[in-house]
Amino acid sequence: MRTGVALSVMSSCLFALLFFYTTVLHPMSGLQVFAWRIALGLPALALIITRGRGWGQVNAIVQRLRREPRLWLLLLASAVLVGVQLWLFVWAPLHQRALDVSMGYFLLPISMVLVGRVVYKERLSRMQNLAVWLAVVGVAHELGRTGAFSWVTTLVMLGYPPYFILRRELHESSLGLLWFDMLFLMPIALVVLMLPENGMSAFEQLFVYPRLFLLVPVLGLISSVALAGYLSAGRLLPFGLFGMLGYVEPIMLFWVSVLLLNEPVPAAALFTYMPIWLAVVLIAGEGGYKWLKDSQSKKPIACPERTMKNAVEATGASSTVSDKQENS
Repeated sequence: MRTGVALSVMSSCLFALLFFYTTVLHPMSGLQVFAWRIALGLPALALIITRGRGWGQVNAIVQRLRREPRLWLLLLASAVLVGVQLWLFVWAPLHQRALDVSMGYFLLPISMVLVGRVVYKERLSRMQNLAVWLAVVGVAHELGRTGAFSWVTTLVMLGYPPYFILRRELHESSLGLLWFDMLFLMPIALVVLMLPENGMSAFEQLFVYPRLFLLVPVLGLISSVALAGYLSAGRLLPFGLFGMLGYVEPIMLFWVSVLLLNEPVPAAALFTYMPIWLAVVLIAGEGGYKWLKDSQSKKPIACPERTMKNAVEATGASSTVSDKQENS
């Protein structure tokens, strides 16, 4: 379990590093950085699938495509939805919108709770209801303070839920669906890399700015290792604990935005952040409590000499999630 925790935290740190790293790739635009990330990420994903013996999952989707022409449109929609998020993640730091992205990731769990209530008719707990109202208070304060709400934040918090809903309805493994997401985005990435922007293409930039020959592969390395760690953690950790650790990333994105990207946080904005942060703490705390309760209820009682550490690890081994939705 400690390995899974370490991998999850490491992947969050690497995604936060990627968030900052886009700013050192000047003169690349956000769209060009996105294209390089896809172009370098697809071969890396192929290695991850090979190592995890996951090509059977990909082949299962291929067989469905032959029988269900409609699936092509659904997979294309999935690729578009996640492609927008991948582009936004590298575009925002270049345009002083990094804090808006981090806010979107803070609000994403709240929007997912609401999706569960509206779409899947799930009942909200008291903590979830309180968290939703706290988030509403934070959003209302921001609207009152600025007269508007960031479109970047809105795109993150409302753009991911349709993606997750679609993937759930497809009833396929996350790894197989991720392969087709990246595969469908690859032609767009190649076109972006070949088309000139500000007088030169992304390929021409490599020769005009030789340092990019080193920086671009490092971009692919950071992105690929982060993805590999994220997927591995999802397989090693119980779902509840893995969900709790997912809150590490938006926290790190916030501090990267403030400390490294020098985006200001007005004092008045704290009254926007504080209710939302408290809402996230409530949801994370409830998830942690349920995970601990489930772990204790599943703990073997026939072996009283067993340590708590071994009992928790045994529980984790039986409830590990085999596939996971990827969020950055």
